[in-house]
Amino acid sequence: MSERIFIGVAWPYANGPLHLGHIAGAYLPADIFARYHRLKGNEVLMVSGSDQHGAPITIRAEQESRSPREIADKYHRQFIDCWQKLGISFDLFTTTGTENHTQVTHDIFLTLLRKGYIYRDKMLQAYCPKCQRFLPDRYLEGTCPHCGFLKARGDQCDICGRPLNPSDLKDLHCCLCTTTPRFEASEHFFLRLSAFQDKLRAWIKEQTHWRNNVLGTTWKFLDEGLKDRAITRDLNWGVIVPQPGFERKRIYVWFEAVIGYLSASKEWAKSQSNESIWQPFWQGESKSFYFIGKDNIFFHTLVWPAMLMGYGPELDSGLNLPYDVPANEFLTIEGQKISTSRNWAIWLPDYLERYEPDPIRYALAASMPETGDSDFSWGEFLRRNNNELVATYGNLAHRVLTFAYRNFDGIVPSPGELDEQSQRLIHKAEAVLDTVDKMLYRCNFKEALREAMSLAQEGNRYLDEQAPWKKIKQEREASALCHCEGRSPVAISIYTALSLLSALKTIFYPFLPFSSEKLHSFLGFDGSIKEVGWTFQLPLPGQKLREPQPLFVKLDDSIVTQENSRLGTLFNGHRFTSFP
Repeated sequence: MSERIFIGVAWPYANGPLHLGHIAGAYLPADIFARYHRLKGNEVLMVSGSDQHGAPITIRAEQESRSPREIADKYHRQFIDCWQKLGISFDLFTTTGTENHTQVTHDIFLTLLRKGYIYRDKMLQAYCPKCQRFLPDRYLEGTCPHCGFLKARGDQCDICGRPLNPSDLKDLHCCLCTTTPRFEASEHFFLRLSAFQDKLRAWIKEQTHWRNNVLGTTWKFLDEGLKDRAITRDLNWGVIVPQPGFERKRIYVWFEAVIGYLSASKEWAKSQSNESIWQPFWQGESKSFYFIGKDNIFFHTLVWPAMLMGYGPELDSGLNLPYDVPANEFLTIEGQKISTSRNWAIWLPDYLERYEPDPIRYALAASMPETGDSDFSWGEFLRRNNNELVATYGNLAHRVLTFAYRNFDGIVPSPGELDEQSQRLIHKAEAVLDTVDKMLYRCNFKEALREAMSLAQEGNRYLDEQAPWKKIKQEREASALCHCEGRSPVAISIYTALSLLSALKTIFYPFLPFSSEKLHSFLGFDGSIKEVGWTFQLPLPGQKLREPQPLFVKLDDSIVTQENSRLGTLFNGHRFTSFP
């Protein structure tokens, strides 16, 4: 029986290009998961979009003397181009700048306000006397009172992940002019998060299938006690506050960004000419998964569920709370924390200009920071590409396909009755397909990829033992002497290897969609792997093969030095100083 799967992916700020930390943290695991479930025949809706509001965009706009809209539109177009080139298969990638998003945000805001979960109060807000304006939280920097990080922002510390208020920071200053701000009273709306403390605690106790790091972070906040949080700010860029007297304020970005999952689902439904088809993904038996980085755990395991709890009863059956939040930890680069201000990052558009997408998908999946921080290095990327993709998986595919194409008239040979060794390998392929199935279902992506590559290694060992390039000479000589046909060990071994490749193309597809589709075609199958599904598609004897080409390209050792020299230097002529 098929399942219905909703996948919400973190909304990137549209103020700078994507880097590998973003891809490893949220977008690649989400795509692997979505592709897997589609192959399984499940209904999948995967949405996200550019977060076009908030201080990161206005900071970038001021730095470049452009409007926030120009900045947001520029990077939104770049994001879409990157998703297409990297193969991130969103059903909809939209923006928070749509009228639809504003309407859905206003609906949730007004509903929570009417039910008493949003209330007015005054708060002290930082005012910069030199800039002569109230400062959004991200215009403020200071020392984190919890971990001592010197450049914590006014809303959150990037090191320890704790949500903050500007007044919490030590040595607080304006990030544009370094002036120490003063605090003045300003009226705002607050989310009564404290009202959901007990409900959230009871709900979290049931989420035993969540990752330990996600549960640990969530319980830390719950045990400290949830505090009400302001959801408006003195800004002129963002979703307007639908209340009189607040015309010069905007809804705070953290509140309206999570609403984007729902607004994007409704926008997708409209694009399908059926405005109600979003509901099955948000109600009933559907399971919702949110792929994010660890710095967003608080908002997705506590804040968003609280908003859904408060809003849901307005509908007949409420809205589903998250089924899982498989948040990843951070990716470091060459042993150092990613720093956009120092350009210590590998920018996705820059990578895609020079390399194919599947190698980076493989390298990031193989070292995915699922339960702890992991490191990316160009040396390791080179090793994985050359030793694992090229020399192991790619080599197996190319030598089997070229041998079959040249020695069996370009068709899949008829093996007759398989011997015991060949049967064992095919049964092993079936078992790995089933094992990887279970691992991907549980979001264990690294383990699943190791299983896949291990099967490719076993295929190489089998082929070396069989040595069909030697046996075929003996078979031809024997056939010429006796002029008779008999059981062909070569045909058996090549058919077995081709069958193994057919299993691998499916197993690797969620990770390596481009090369898997190529292999699917080389094996003589028509259409796409997506049409076949998550199944062991055995090749048919006599099936016409297509002329094979290498699946992967070996890279020169010199790229390590070349790429490392780019780190810490300018990218496209300027440094990025505010990408979160």
